[in-house]
Amino acid sequence: MREKEVGDLVRPVVEAAGLELWEVSFGREGGRRILRVMVDRAERARGDEKDGGVDLDTIAATSQRLSRRLDLQGFEQDRPYELEVSSPGLERALREPRHFERSVGQQVKVKTVDPVDGRRVHEGALVSADAEAIVIASEGGELRVPYDGIASARTVFEWKKAGSRT
Repeated sequence: MREKEVGDLVRPVVEAAGLELWEVSFGREGGRRILRVMVDRAERARGDEKDGGVDLDTIAATSQRLSRRLDLQGFEQDRPYELEVSSPGLERALREPRHFERSVGQQVKVKTVDPVDGRRVHEGALVSADAEAIVIASEGGELRVPYDGIASARTVFEWKKAGSRT
């Protein structure tokens, strides 16, 4: 079963819990088959940070519901796997255009496939994201990077600002 199919299978359970399905991955690690499901609060995903992330009770309950759903559907019943349900975290990987769209205004670190303005690593505020590309504002100005030119990207949590009162 491919990741998109697994995503289609688990999405209704995740959304029924008031969460958004951030990412699904299924693969091998250390000889084990692992299904990772990352979820976030739907409000947070839309940019409403006041509720914070997903708490452990919500993750545990969602994990139990997902496990039952997968068992009922006969998911990988002949091959054992481990289910891991988690939050994408403060510094989350950005892989899909919708991830970038929901992270506009945040600090990001983007690694490009080829050098852009002489560098492959770019950090700054994510100014915008559309169907084709993102725009990052950094010290050197604004930089537009098409999605197919991005090797990896993630949000960057500013630890100093989080604890300060200024």
